[in-house]
Amino acid sequence: MKKSQVAAQCYTIRDFCKDAATFAESMKKVKAIGYAAVQISGVGPIPEDEIVRIVKGEGLVICATHENGKTITEDINKVIDRLGKLGTKFTAYPFPHLPLNSTADAKGLAKSLDQAGAAMRAAGQVLTYHNHAGEFKKFDGRTILDVIYDETDPRNLQGEIDTYWVQAGGGDPVAWCQRLNHRLPLLHLKDYGVHDDGQGGKICEIGNGNLDFKRICAAAEQAGCEWFIVEQDTCPGDPFVSLKQSYDYISVNLIK
Repeated sequence: MKKSQVAAQCYTIRDFCKDAATFAESMKKVKAIGYAAVQISGVGPIPEDEIVRIVKGEGLVICATHENGKTITEDINKVIDRLGKLGTKFTAYPFPHLPLNSTADAKGLAKSLDQAGAAMRAAGQVLTYHNHAGEFKKFDGRTILDVIYDETDPRNLQGEIDTYWVQAGGGDPVAWCQRLNHRLPLLHLKDYGVHDDGQGGKICEIGNGNLDFKRICAAAEQAGCEWFIVEQDTCPGDPFVSLKQSYDYISVNLIK
């Protein structure tokens, strides 16, 4: 992993990106920490040209976005237009917008994603899938995530594996990076810790949990990953402090 490949997911700082003024201040902070890029998600209703102006003004790159799942599956041209305005080719389907309670449900979503991804590919863009723990439910011997990738053309749907949620779902982040060889342009770096009472997992800063990021990132690099994106859904305090802790760990332990 190179320093130029490390990005911050704006969802982490969503409470500080509600309008152009707060977004601009947040981008200054992200750049000061050392990040090279941002993934646009969770920001307020800011016009695309204003987002681009602010991000570029800080010397950052928009590496990808998250877009509404219903919009991706039902109005993909709107997504294609937005990515064109933002000057990025990657987006991710962020969360199932319909119940996934059977293999048939998973196949139905896969078909919709394959069609959307084909339209994006024709426009020179790339659709990826961002997983949570729920996609590790099994039906007929396969997880939902297996079905989604098995039933789509790799050219039309690629991966944005989330390391925490793979672990939370009982999967192996390294194995999933290997499984998506040449199909994993984006990786969400998110560490898996344990609550003080020992009950269940908690999202924490990179290096403060139990995941082996040296092995994970090596597998992702081998798979052809282009962007390593730090995301922390919940933070114990100031999210910029958490982003800095993660970046500092990455800088010392993972960047070549």
